[in-house]
Amino acid sequence: MALRARGWRPPPPPLLLLLLWVTGQAAPVAGLGLGSDTELQIERRFVPDECPRTVRSGDFVRYHYVGTFPDGQKFDSSYDRDSTFNVFVGKGQLIAGMDQALVGMCVNERRFVKIPPKLAYGSEGVSGVIPPNSVLHFDVLLMDIWNSEDQVQIHTYFKPPSCPRTIQVSDFVRYHYNGTFLDGTLFDSSHNRMKTYDTYVGIGWLIPGMDKGLLGMCVGEKRIITIPPFLAYGEDGDGKDIPGQASLVFDVALLDLHNPKDGISIENKVVPENCERRSQSGDFLRYHYNGTLLDGTFFDSSYSRNRTFDTYIGQGYVIAGMDEGLLGVCIGEKRRIVVPPHLAYGEEGRGNIPGSAVLVFDIHVIDFHNPSDSISITSHYKPPDCSVLSKKGDYLKYHYNASLLDGTLLDSTWNLGKTYNIVLGSGQVVLGMDMGLREMCVGEKRTVIIPPHLGYGEAGVDGEVPGSAVLVFDIELLELLAGLPEGYMFIWNGEVSANLFEEIDKDGNGEVLLEEFSEYIHAQVASGKGKLAPGFDAEMIVKNMFTNQDRNGDGKVTAEEFKLKDQEAKHDEL
Repeated sequence: MALRARGWRPPPPPLLLLLLWVTGQAAPVAGLGLGSDTELQIERRFVPDECPRTVRSGDFVRYHYVGTFPDGQKFDSSYDRDSTFNVFVGKGQLIAGMDQALVGMCVNERRFVKIPPKLAYGSEGVSGVIPPNSVLHFDVLLMDIWNSEDQVQIHTYFKPPSCPRTIQVSDFVRYHYNGTFLDGTLFDSSHNRMKTYDTYVGIGWLIPGMDKGLLGMCVGEKRIITIPPFLAYGEDGDGKDIPGQASLVFDVALLDLHNPKDGISIENKVVPENCERRSQSGDFLRYHYNGTLLDGTFFDSSYSRNRTFDTYIGQGYVIAGMDEGLLGVCIGEKRRIVVPPHLAYGEEGRGNIPGSAVLVFDIHVIDFHNPSDSISITSHYKPPDCSVLSKKGDYLKYHYNASLLDGTLLDSTWNLGKTYNIVLGSGQVVLGMDMGLREMCVGEKRTVIIPPHLGYGEAGVDGEVPGSAVLVFDIELLELLAGLPEGYMFIWNGEVSANLFEEIDKDGNGEVLLEEFSEYIHAQVASGKGKLAPGFDAEMIVKNMFTNQDRNGDGKVTAEEFKLKDQEAKHDEL
């Protein structure tokens, strides 16, 4: 229910009460003790286990009663009117016997009271209702008690160990509550509606007692707030569920708290000792997170999806609070980012995030890069003789460990027990690796960091390399075979024979078959007179050379074909 006052008019007073007021007296309540028929007699038929307060002269009470004569005939009942009797005690508003009988009662206590005529309506009675000299019996149940000097009462029955902030005036809060009367009757509950009550505190959006009762609460705190009616809905009640002059009891659990002036708050949990670079606007981050509300309620986690959240920062791809909170992080850093709703999902919320919710993100930064980044090379060891450096076309044999920036191992040639072999510049590895292997000498050890746009990109490698991942390669170059000049797959190491065709055509039939051609080329390589490009399939190179010589494609090379080819620029041809 809304905790704001609403207009309401109480029902007209019952006939008996009008008569009592006409005679200058008022309606009944219960007292204590036993005595003769000429004395006030009180029987306590039910006393609650807990009785924090009893009726004193000057208190205002609300109670139900049934009034009967000694023969059991009913002359009046508040139950029949479906309304408690509300009155001050000890101020002459009740018959004397009832004024005495109510003193000392607890809320929810039930008393049976016998009032002699001298403490009731005496020898005159009430015409048509109470005969003269009548003994009156009242069965009384006390529902409520308060005093005009009462203030809001607060009882905190749970307070979290950590309380970094408490409710102040003008804060916006989200809380659950059960609202009851003093006798425990439930009149409203946010739990039943499965929706928190969301409001500003201290600026008149709440009844005065609730405005006071919420101040100083911590998120996670639970307290009972007891409010007298003059700080609640007063004489008129709320016109629906709350009667006039009712004391209210709210059992409150605070879930959320922020101020419209709040920015994000950041708590660094783990900061790596070595932090060569911090994130900046425009960087692309991969990070894990757990997302909760301020009371710890979980709403999302990248861990549950077994995949990082990947995004640009500072460019509006994420909520404003995260855009700000992810700036200045180190790779491997863990931090808590608390985001107020106006920098998150606002009053509307989203999915399982309620409106006006403060969000808490516990993040772990896995890696980040900038689209303008190139590779990073750090050489850890170079042998004394490091004059021969790798270049495009060279055949390299090397070992590596491949990992993510957080240290997660992806692959290792050492674990496989064999080197990785490539021709540099031939597209056999990702571009960043090709760049990282340049100008390296045998025996050198280096670390190459490759941003994703020079690695495996946004897609990654399914089951092996995450999308948009920065890769770290620890490399040791073990062997280098110099490659051929760019564009060549075979070269001569010396002068070419003037009778080359005749040397290849051993049977002298004027035709060279693939077998003859292949045998001759391999013999030249074996003798050191020729060289095939290292790292490629030798038979495939030779076959391509033969095909280039066989101009008509008939599977044999004639002297004429050889001569025509010999006049052209020599690459992998003869």
